[in-house]
Amino acid sequence: MIERVDDSQAKLFEEKTPTTAEKTSKAGSRKRATALEFGLRAPSQVVKNFVLDTNVLIHDPSCLNRFQEHHICIPVDVLAELDRFKSEQSERGANARRVHRRLTELFSSSSAITAGVPTEGGGTLRMVIYDPASCPKNSQALDRFHRIFPDRERVDHRIMAAALLIMQNNQAPVTLVTKDINLQLKARAVGIDCEDYLNDKVDPREVTSYDIRRIPVDASEMQRFASSGELVVPHERRPEVVLNQYVLLEASEKQTMPARLASEGRLVRLQIPESLKIPGGIALKPLNLGQRCLIDALLNPEISLVTCFGHAGTGKTLVAVAAGLHEMFARKYNGLTVSRPVVAMGEQLGFLPGTLEEKMRPWLQPIHDALDLLMRPLKSTGPRRKQKPTPEPSTAKPYEALLEQGIIEIEALAYIRGRSIPNRFFVLDEAQQLTPQEAKTVVTRMSRDSKLVLVGDPAQIDNPYVDSRSNGLVYTRNRLKGQPFVAHVPLNRGERSELAEAGATLM
Repeated sequence: MIERVDDSQAKLFEEKTPTTAEKTSKAGSRKRATALEFGLRAPSQVVKNFVLDTNVLIHDPSCLNRFQEHHICIPVDVLAELDRFKSEQSERGANARRVHRRLTELFSSSSAITAGVPTEGGGTLRMVIYDPASCPKNSQALDRFHRIFPDRERVDHRIMAAALLIMQNNQAPVTLVTKDINLQLKARAVGIDCEDYLNDKVDPREVTSYDIRRIPVDASEMQRFASSGELVVPHERRPEVVLNQYVLLEASEKQTMPARLASEGRLVRLQIPESLKIPGGIALKPLNLGQRCLIDALLNPEISLVTCFGHAGTGKTLVAVAAGLHEMFARKYNGLTVSRPVVAMGEQLGFLPGTLEEKMRPWLQPIHDALDLLMRPLKSTGPRRKQKPTPEPSTAKPYEALLEQGIIEIEALAYIRGRSIPNRFFVLDEAQQLTPQEAKTVVTRMSRDSKLVLVGDPAQIDNPYVDSRSNGLVYTRNRLKGQPFVAHVPLNRGERSELAEAGATLM
């Protein structure tokens, strides 16, 4: 027996039973609400969405102001990584704390940080939450991603999943910004647009050639320069040559002279001694054009920052240390400090055995070798005369007494933060291992009457978060070139040995 439903009951039933369209509408509303709640949907669909990786924030804590009118997305997993670094007494820890303070300042006036807050450039900044249990279902892209990368607890995978979800919930382009090359490859494999942080990258031409610029002159100009030591060349004949840059004047293939661009367009002759004389040690003579230019910059009292690029074996460190010793013994500086980063500044040494000096010795040994070579007395090669027996010579290094007095310092760069360095000749070796922020820290430590020398090879990078175009050495050169107290010298000729020169150029 079939029960009949009267008209009033049927009407009530129809009112209580949602239609298919209503179900779809409610599901869409829930999906949009979830997207807004988790920060997956941008405030507008006009400009791009940039998802930032942890290493970008650590690399440049001020990067939140670099994306102009676009939307910046920071996955909450990035905050967890920053939290691991914030207690470190290193540049990385300091940058993590700066990022935390900046985010707190930006989000202090907003109750829903996933909705987005305005940035100085006219864009927005928002946090993005990736929660596998609450994410929208039936996503082919996300299902495929989880099949390829099943580990959902790995931070890199969670950042990529968040980027995929942002792509699904926005019509505007989405780009993952990271300095991790491996993460870039993973992201591209699953269809995520990815790029490096480009704000502090220099032009490729800055690091592709170490040749000194040549300026053609006629015979009369060359003669005038040789006699007076100065030559005024119009800007049209020396395009892109900046103040204190070294050039080679060329009248013919066999008539050349090096010069430095001084103020008012004047090219001036180099002022260098015949050799750098170290009391009790050797006299170091420049062996090529690049070394002559480098010595001129190192001995010029008006230049307080010298940057130098050069391949292995070109004499960067040896010439810089020799010039520092020469100036120190001439009493132009109170002392000489030679330092280098421990792979990357702030790396922890606590797991190595021994005292602090013993821990750092493997990284600082090349500096000890250079000082030993420059300050060890030359052995006599003449005929030996019969002499009375003499006591066994001391095994102490010739520079150890100066180390004990603090006149010469050899140290790792990890502990420079907070220092002020007055009246010192400071040589920083392997400067290409620094990030731009670390290089800024070093430059801002220099007090009056100090000289800073940054030397390195941009082609030899061990730091995983910088490359030949974004490291602290090339960044410092690019940002400070043209200043009256800054000079740059490229070295392109190896002097260590024929084998070392062939290895640097052919391997």
